[in-house]
Amino acid sequence: MTGRQSLPRLRVFLVILAGLVALTAAVGAAVVAVRPAGPEPAPEAVAGTADAARAGVADLRELSPRRVATATASAPAVRATAGTGDTAGTAGTGDAGGTGDAGGTGDAGSTGDTGAAPTPPRLLVISRSTLPRQTRDDIAGLEHVRKVDAFDGGAVRVSGVGLNLLAVDPARFRAWAPKAVAAEQGVWDALDRGELVADGAAVRRLGLLLGAHYQVDGGPRLRVAASARFGLPGVDGLVGRETGRRLGLLPGVALLVHGPAKATDALGAGVRKLLGPGAQVVPLGADAGGTGGAARARAGTGGTAGTGTGTGTVPRPQAARRAAVGRPGSYLELYRKAAEVCPGLSWTVLAAIGQVESSHGRNNGPSSAGAQGPMQFMPATWKAYGVDGDGDGVKDIWSPYDAVPGAANYLCANGAGQGGRKLEKAVWFYNHSWSYVRKVLGVAEAYARAYP
Repeated sequence: MTGRQSLPRLRVFLVILAGLVALTAAVGAAVVAVRPAGPEPAPEAVAGTADAARAGVADLRELSPRRVATATASAPAVRATAGTGDTAGTAGTGDAGGTGDAGGTGDAGSTGDTGAAPTPPRLLVISRSTLPRQTRDDIAGLEHVRKVDAFDGGAVRVSGVGLNLLAVDPARFRAWAPKAVAAEQGVWDALDRGELVADGAAVRRLGLLLGAHYQVDGGPRLRVAASARFGLPGVDGLVGRETGRRLGLLPGVALLVHGPAKATDALGAGVRKLLGPGAQVVPLGADAGGTGGAARARAGTGGTAGTGTGTGTVPRPQAARRAAVGRPGSYLELYRKAAEVCPGLSWTVLAAIGQVESSHGRNNGPSSAGAQGPMQFMPATWKAYGVDGDGDGVKDIWSPYDAVPGAANYLCANGAGQGGRKLEKAVWFYNHSWSYVRKVLGVAEAYARAYP
């Protein structure tokens, strides 16, 4: 290769080299430009703050419930801004338990005269399979039997929890209902709309929220539109016949038998003899079809999830073992003191619920379902489980000093202090979603790491 041939290549090399030098200088200038001009940040002065930041949870030492309580102690009953903390993606709307009304107290309305002669049931018969027509005719022919009617029935599961349902024709079943329930037009309208009317005992036991939708395992979503006391032991609720078919309920497995009250024992003996040991024959008390057992029937008035306007059976108040927490200066101290209301309950669970529901009082609602305050209680549930935590003589749903120990009281009533599966179920009662349970317990673990 000659010198003349290599000279152009040398020039090209020099040009490339100059370009690389210029590019390096530019990158260096960019790095200098984005580097902080001031000194490095000082280490965290408060123990736990850095851990909380790393865990992705709020620093509870820096959050004062006093500022929140001052702003919300006189909060109006209805606010313009709805919110549920950071509970997006969970079932329900962050309601504490959801065992009362879903944000209102509207009565379903009464028709007075139902147009059907009441026939209070004396026996509830549950068969393992469809009762043949001949068997029903044989029962109808027994002495003292005045009326027999068959309905579809079966069990479904919601988040793994079993519900025993009857599927009925509202026009036919209405005569079997207690008088006060028969007079509630909203109950029968709900069944016609394909919605669930829950028995009052099931509402209390399962913490069902009126107006909310629940996903049936492997089936459709059901809206709990109303709550009523039907006086049928073991029956958790009613749906319409078409809804029953969608749920896969078995046809003709439930039978109601009417006759004189004084002949109930004789009726039961005759039916058992006909059906044999495979069927359940349950005698029904005087309240079934009477007036006393159904006086609390209420119904929602339609609408979307979380916006029911009915009033359900309120759970029995559970007295807190220790409700006084005073007025701590930080949420960390408040959660720790409130956990003492429920021996065995970790304060981190309360903190996690406070974080998920309202971001520790920074988004107090009311929610679209009517849940209120820093722990997002439904008013009816608060009436049953709320406490006066700061001793000012008022059980204030908006005050953190009352709401946080109230949440501990509610969780404790559902077994949270026993830990394990009982704790998980208690959190599920707070908001009916297993994803919500996982989220709360995950945040609780983060707080345990941040504040060992």
